[in-house]
Order: sequence, then C-alpha cells, then structure tokens
Amino acid sequence: MARRKIVVGSRESKLAVLQTRIVMDSIKRHNPDIELELITMKTTGDKILDRTLDKVGGKGLFVKELDMALMEGRIDLSVHSLKDMPMETPGQLPLVALSEREDPRDVLIYPFGEEELDKSKCIGTSSFRRKLLLRNLYPDVGVDWIRGNLQTRLSKLDSGQFSAIVLAAAGIKRLGLEHRIGRFFSTDEVIPPAGQGVLAVQGRAGEDYSFLENVNNKIANYTSDAERSFVRTLNGGCSSPVAAYAIVHGNEIKLRGLYYNEETEQYTIGETVGDVKDGIKLGEELALKLRKEG
Repeated sequence: MARRKIVVGSRESKLAVLQTRIVMDSIKRHNPDIELELITMKTTGDKILDRTLDKVGGKGLFVKELDMALMEGRIDLSVHSLKDMPMETPGQLPLVALSEREDPRDVLIYPFGEEELDKSKCIGTSSFRRKLLLRNLYPDVGVDWIRGNLQTRLSKLDSGQFSAIVLAAAGIKRLGLEHRIGRFFSTDEVIPPAGQGVLAVQGRAGEDYSFLENVNNKIANYTSDAERSFVRTLNGGCSSPVAAYAIVHGNEIKLRGLYYNEETEQYTIGETVGDVKDGIKLGEELALKLRKEG
C-alpha cells in the first residue's frame, strides 16, 4: 500500500520554515505512515519592505501566494503565524488546525551588547498597535517604522539604526534567541494582536485533515475565536491599532481588547468574561461596546 504524501507550504523566511517544521514534526510523530514534503515561497508581503503594510494591501499579502498554491493543488496545506492572517479566510480555504500557543507577549530587544535605551535613537516597530502603546511606556523616546523578517530587523538594530526594536516573544523563543530579550511587556502593558503565538494550518474545503487532530489545540481555538471576532467586528487590520488577547480558565474565557478611534486619535481598552464556547459572541459584544464608548 502506497504511503500518503502531504505537501506543506511555507513562507521562505527562517522563522516561517522553523514554525512549519514544528507542525510537520507533530504530524509525523502521530502519523508515521504519512510522507511529508516542504515547499517554500516568497510572498508579496516579504518582497515589499519599503512601505508599511496598510499602504500595500494589508496582511493578505503574506498569504496570497500560498493561498493560490492551495487552490491549485500544488500544496495540501500551509502554515502561518495566525497573527499575520486576515481576519476573514476564504470558505474554500478553511483553518483546519491551530497549534498550542507559544508566549503571546511582545518583547524589547536592545542592540547586541547593550542593556538600556539610547534615547537619541528611535525604537523600531512595524505595528501601529505597538507604536501607539509604546508612546505611553516611553514618552521621551521616538518610535519609527521597521520592516523585514526577524533576522533583517535584528541586523538593522545591531548596525545602530535603532535604540531597540519590539518583536513577538514567540518568534524569538522558537529561534532560540531568548538571550536577546531585554524586557518582556506584560499583556496589559502591550496588548498582543489577535492570535499572537499561535500557528495556523490552512487547508482546502472537503479534504480529510483528520491527521491534524494532535496538532489542533482546543484552548487556542477558543482564544483565537474570541480575539479574531473582536478585530473582525471592528474591521481592524494592519492600518488600525486594534488588539485582542484572551485567556481561558476552566470553562471561562476572559477577553481584553483595544479599540482606536481614528477620528479622535484616542483609544479605549475594555474586557469581558463569559463561557469559553461563546468566544465569537463575546468578541463581537466587546468590540461594539468599546466602539460606542470610544
């Protein structure tokens, strides 16, 4: 009997490939009869580095090429950082598994060998959300844009272009670079984007993905449903500093969200608590409440 072969697609950055291999290793561990092949590709979002994402099409630029490969049958599934995915996924390309969440916090990285901020230089970030919240934490330090994959940003930092940069702890930890972390921000100080720390597996509608049962994490599904519902209701993406973070305790889920009013340039933070199975509804309700208040 022929072994089943699954072709897995990934962005070609070092972190993306490492994260995809995490998922592939889990599949292989629980399905030794499946043969796995990795295909990497550079997405439009990886190619355009001189403009912020809202100017060139938003988060969809990081999945477009992989979505096309899925639709055309060149790959059987793709792996993404959930935080980089659009809040709406095509019905024919559903999310078929979400990994257990890695550390959801943001971290501050200093230039190699440094242990404090050089206030004559800016903090680098690619996120409106981070830029907004960093102004409160470091009112006397400028914040400027930085693009590129994680290694590119670290290189720009270490070459002296920035006093520090802010990155997701999950990526830093997965790459074994925890020694570079200068400070962890609590999820209250810097609320994460929806899905930060979760790996998403995307597939084709109608296919059998039962082999992903051991990859798919129930808690990650609960928290991601609530967080993405909050952002989706506010129509938030790269151009709007919306943030959402949920935690589960037993059968209860607590969702904390940030809404930014672009007209007043003020933001509102609030939270709600409810049953874990009501995450989508809780996300919608909190979003509408904060929009009304803001």
